[in-house]
Amino acid sequence: MPDHPPAQRPPDARVHRQPGDGWVDCGCGGRHWGLNGAAGLMLWRDGGAGLEVVLQHRALWSHHGGTWGLPGGAITDAEGPRAGAVREAVEEAGLDAGGIRVRAQRSLVHRDWSYTTVLAEAVGPQEPSVSDPESLDVAWVPLADLKSRELLPAFGDALPELRTMLRRLVLVVDAANVVGSRPDGWWTDRAGATTALRDHLGRIADAGLAGSDVDLAGDRWYPEMLLVTEGAARGVPGTDAVAVVEAAGSGDDAVVAEVRRLVADPANDVAVTSADRGLTERVRALGARTLGPRLVRH
Repeated sequence: MPDHPPAQRPPDARVHRQPGDGWVDCGCGGRHWGLNGAAGLMLWRDGGAGLEVVLQHRALWSHHGGTWGLPGGAITDAEGPRAGAVREAVEEAGLDAGGIRVRAQRSLVHRDWSYTTVLAEAVGPQEPSVSDPESLDVAWVPLADLKSRELLPAFGDALPELRTMLRRLVLVVDAANVVGSRPDGWWTDRAGATTALRDHLGRIADAGLAGSDVDLAGDRWYPEMLLVTEGAARGVPGTDAVAVVEAAGSGDDAVVAEVRRLVADPANDVAVTSADRGLTERVRALGARTLGPRLVRH
């Protein structure tokens, strides 16, 4: 969230300055830290009794000192908000970048500055700790306890929408329907067309999808991809970015089986990309959403 004015910053608080550090006098009338904007990481996990998030208890000398907010800071010249948020959280909160999976992001845009909240899931052990003078404490905090803590005002304002974004988007792609949705000669090489779709899905997973395109809050979502193949497309292998499930029989039945498995985890927001009316009715009955094949077609 927006940083503190320089008069309140102790001289040793930021020994190693980097490109992007500096103050922006914004057209909104405020002054914000980060010449390229700023970003913070909202890391979440299932704590057993409910969701928990990593929060920073801000040093008393800082702007809104004593409040709780997200670890973060200025974005450097050479990085975007996603990379900047993760880097700052590693530096400020002692987190392990290898155990962080970015799921979504939300931006607050001013005339001359922006702040991006990057929402990520802990997919490996994370032991947050104080690693610079800007924090009194850094800790996992149960989501249910946030109402009893004094929050950084900007974080508190954003929290209602951020709560709705603590989930993972899983796209289950009906390969036969998506490949067959456009008459581009796919029938002459169905395996090749499915391989091209798989590789395109990998690029989408990395670049993300607009929140408006997947009917979710926020600016961007980075989905998990599951591609269901059948018939002549069997044998197309998965990749690090795209899991592939080969249907032993009906592709529709395989999609339904995967959806049934996935919706059992309440952290999953499952969406099926298919225009098959019968299939969409079956997966909606299980609690999944449906999106048209155009969303993922290359």
